[in-house]
Amino acid sequence: MEDLYLIIGLGNPGRDYERTRHNAGFMLVERLASAHRWSWSQEDRFHARAARGRAHGKTVLLCQPLTFMNASGESVARVQKYFKVPCDRMLVVVDDADLPLGEIRLRPSGSSGGHHGLESIEQHLSTREYPRLRVGIGRRDPVRRDIAGHVLGRFDADEVPVFERVLERCQNQVECWLARGLAVAMSQFNGAVSPDNTKARE
Repeated sequence: MEDLYLIIGLGNPGRDYERTRHNAGFMLVERLASAHRWSWSQEDRFHARAARGRAHGKTVLLCQPLTFMNASGESVARVQKYFKVPCDRMLVVVDDADLPLGEIRLRPSGSSGGHHGLESIEQHLSTREYPRLRVGIGRRDPVRRDIAGHVLGRFDADEVPVFERVLERCQNQVECWLARGLAVAMSQFNGAVSPDNTKARE
């Protein structure tokens, strides 16, 4: 499909993981689907949930791998290869504990940064050359590397409104990527949110 754009939100399936920090990617693609009124379906052949529709003159496929985070690449590779989506039209949305809560960063490529979901995708696609949107979730201890309890936990009450603004900004950035391309989306939306900074900077 010539104009197909693939947006993958990473996370873990199941109620135990709903709304956890590690599921930032899941939450964003769910928000996009809701905004466009696209319905989700179970795609067993891809080990994923998917939703599809039209936006900004393009066909968009949203995907939630159901392989659990550390094996995300298995599902992503199946979808990407089946639909023959070029890597520059594939966006992966992922949580990032090395970015403060409230900050987002879209990049055209890059390393995994130690994120197991991105490591799995890199392994299965044999490339790092695909756009990724990193959603900052912060970390409680800037030194400690074992942060499983933090990323698998839910946002604190005072963090919830901040993260809702983050999701709004991420949604606007993804829409901009679809409509105007990566460079514009990066320049207008990368950075930190604030109460008055949920939309693109002028």
